[in-house]
Amino acid sequence: NMAAPSAPRPPRPRKEPQPLVIPRSAAEEQRLRLERLMRNPEKTVPIPEKLNEWAPRPPPEFVRDVMGSSAGAGSGEFHVYRHLRRREYQRQDFMDAMAEKQRLDEEFQKKLERNKMIAEEQTAKRRRKRQKLKEKKLQAKKNKLEQKKQEKEPDQSQEQVSSEDDEEDSKEEEEKEDDAEEPSFVMGR
Repeated sequence: NMAAPSAPRPPRPRKEPQPLVIPRSAAEEQRLRLERLMRNPEKTVPIPEKLNEWAPRPPPEFVRDVMGSSAGAGSGEFHVYRHLRRREYQRQDFMDAMAEKQRLDEEFQKKLERNKMIAEEQTAKRRRKRQKLKEKKLQAKKNKLEQKKQEKEPDQSQEQVSSEDDEEDSKEEEEKEDDAEEPSFVMGR
């Protein structure tokens, strides 16, 4: 039962060995990684999840290997004590670091609020100033129109046309001034 010799297989395409390149800088290392990723774009790229912050192991609820009151300390007890002490110091340092981080976060939030309030005050002050200017302009126009009326009472039709033009001009000015309503923010305080 000898099988007939099959046709010779075509040779598999071999991957050319990539030359060994030692990156000389961080940018070059990043470039090499990107090139390796882009050789096969269909391959999925593993994206590591954010690692949780380290936290010390909580103290035990029930300690089982407590030395009796009549027992003397053996030679191994010093090392047990040393490890317990190191772990407790580490836990206290962690708690201090977390308290400091929380304090800095609160200070930062207060600073943001303070800057926001200052920016809003300045914006309100500028808004009031713009309103005053707008009211002055309108008052000046009204006074001007009244003076024209008193000078030219017989020609009313012409005055109506001019008042319509004045209204259009005032609308355009209002639109221009509305562009300045955007709030400004104070940085670096």
